[in-house]
Amino acid sequence: MTPPTSDLPAAPTAETAGLAPYDAVLLSSFGGPNGPDDVLPFLRNVTAGKNIPDDRLAEVAEHYHHFGGRSPINEQNLALRAALQDELRRRGLDVPVVWGNRNWEPYTSDALAEALSGGARRVVALVTSAYSSYSGCRQYRENLWTSLDDVATRAGAPAGEHPLVVDKVRSYFNHPGFVQANVDAVVEAYEGVDPGTAWPRLVFVTHSIPDTMEEASVVAGASYREQHLDVARTVAADASRRLGRPVEWDLAYCSRSGPPSQPWLEPDVNDHLAALSAAGTTSVVLAPIGFVSDHMEVAFDLDTEALATARELGMSAVRADSVGVREPFVRGLVDLLLERAAIARADDAGLPRPEQATAGDLPPFRSVCAPGCCRMRAGVDSGRPAACSTDPWS
Repeated sequence: MTPPTSDLPAAPTAETAGLAPYDAVLLSSFGGPNGPDDVLPFLRNVTAGKNIPDDRLAEVAEHYHHFGGRSPINEQNLALRAALQDELRRRGLDVPVVWGNRNWEPYTSDALAEALSGGARRVVALVTSAYSSYSGCRQYRENLWTSLDDVATRAGAPAGEHPLVVDKVRSYFNHPGFVQANVDAVVEAYEGVDPGTAWPRLVFVTHSIPDTMEEASVVAGASYREQHLDVARTVAADASRRLGRPVEWDLAYCSRSGPPSQPWLEPDVNDHLAALSAAGTTSVVLAPIGFVSDHMEVAFDLDTEALATARELGMSAVRADSVGVREPFVRGLVDLLLERAAIARADDAGLPRPEQATAGDLPPFRSVCAPGCCRMRAGVDSGRPAACSTDPWS
């Protein structure tokens, strides 16, 4: 196997100052059902306010029932939490890591209440979404604000006051740790291809979003699609260098929902595989670059549907791992926590912010979001305040 070397820059660290001013870490995720009885209530949580009838939700529920009504995401979050705790301890950082979800137990409000009861007053949040968009950033920040309101009510705090301060790390799609873990996964997938197979084309896959959300996401600095293209170029170039031959690549999408009349980012991965096959491609590597673990969108949309499509087309297909708990990713997440702490200390002292490491052509994204950032539709407020912003109501 090729040694995992890379020309990507190393992230700066600040272990000497620890995570001060933070005294707890929140691992914030999407959530998923733990059994068949959870599936429909979970999907109602996910789609709350969208007026989607239960018969439509029942169709989506079949994806979960295909796996016994249980999403793999919760166990994956527990594994990531344990890996983060291990890396923090390895660096001599003794802080609790609490875990909470937007859409299922344990909820974000329960995790923050746990942190508060343990003595925390300032928390740094790490979201299991690497990219910036409404679904990947602002919706989590809205959930943080709602959860802080709930914690305040439980604690009997005066109206309008939050007993906890929560900051978050930046969107980390172009952090060296996330990029390096994806490079390693792609290289390993290529090294596992049967030597008699044609050199595969690399198809990066991420979650599709509505075109309106894509247009709104550009306020963050680069649109959701542009963020993925930047990462894809960087990963493909480094993988090509390590493999010793060029890797041709594309970006495709999965998991679209909503009415057919609403445009979403394309091409769908299954349609793209058909187009590649028609053009003569006989072998592909699918890389779930838009996801941090092998949860339902990977397990069903790629491992079940896309691989079945490839078989029907007579194509050889290998799926690369997601970053999961790979060492570069976990190490990079702790680097991000330390980076965010260093930014907070600089801001509190009125000093210049420290350098932030990136891989690719885009600059680091903000850890405190600008007004109007990552709306669902450009220029349209959701009507819900969002934490970690210079203007929670904008």
